[in-house]
Amino acid sequence: MTTYYRPLVQIGPTRPDAALQLAGGWGWFTHVETVSRSKASRVVDAAELPADVLARLTTKRAAVAGLSMDRPQIMGILNVTPDSFSDGGQHSEVSEAVLAGQAMVAAGADIIDVGGESTRPGADLVATENEIERVSPVIVGLRAAGVRNPISIDTRKAAVAQAAVAAGASLVNDVSGFTFDAELAPLCQRQQLPVCVMHAQGEPATMHLDPFYDHVLLDVYDALDRQINFLVESGIRREMIVADPGIGFGKTLEHNLALLARISIFHALGTPLLLGVSRKKFIGTLGQADTPQDRMAGSIAVALAGLAQGVQIIRVHDVAETRQAVSLWHASSFGSIL
Repeated sequence: MTTYYRPLVQIGPTRPDAALQLAGGWGWFTHVETVSRSKASRVVDAAELPADVLARLTTKRAAVAGLSMDRPQIMGILNVTPDSFSDGGQHSEVSEAVLAGQAMVAAGADIIDVGGESTRPGADLVATENEIERVSPVIVGLRAAGVRNPISIDTRKAAVAQAAVAAGASLVNDVSGFTFDAELAPLCQRQQLPVCVMHAQGEPATMHLDPFYDHVLLDVYDALDRQINFLVESGIRREMIVADPGIGFGKTLEHNLALLARISIFHALGTPLLLGVSRKKFIGTLGQADTPQDRMAGSIAVALAGLAQGVQIIRVHDVAETRQAVSLWHASSFGSIL
């Protein structure tokens, strides 16, 4: 029987002498919840943790693509697709996409995530050549326009990643968790690129039809753990890996909520965590907002709940509003300006 450990994260301007700092970030904890597939969970003192688990929970996370993990980081979503669920077609022209990326940086985005293939539920595969034609000119344009922030390429394909990196991208964000293209991990290893490994059950075209888990929290944890170990064995250092539980990717509303409520368990993977919930369907369902553009308030609420559990990176559409919310969250939680 495997036992998993979820730090009961607390935040605030003061902390007990016995408290442990979480991953070198802004959270701390004194107790953990034990979770397993066969026993009821219980709360234990952090002093009872196995040494390897304690090390993974408390080791300071290294900077990713030059971004410090000791403060919340905002990833702005720049889709250059005709069919993304929220902003498809809005940035179909290179000039429009570049202006949108510049606006995100001006509004407070720390990193820009450029994607040329929709991975919404029901989406079809995009040909590699078409994806490259969508993303590469935009990345070149952003760099030519003076954007110095890190740029992430949101792709499952090695050829697209290679073209994007040549154009100026510096991180690979793979929604398949490096299970789609066997050449992608070796490419990232050769070029020593930081990566984000996300969990998804099934392919975008069918993942929404009948997702099933024995224990969604632990099943997702195990899948991410396997893929992180695979990447490490492939020569990518753990400190260059970011983990994303993949909210909405092959998961029902109930699955999403189970993951969000205990998302701090994923700190035990020993990597920074990324949370992407912006404008997703479950927010519309719970918040009674049928149109994705009307889900900003709910998106920000869930993002802040993630930050309260120590999540380091939040991936968002509404950068300016999220930056304001994060700044006020930090100021009201810690009594200081971020």
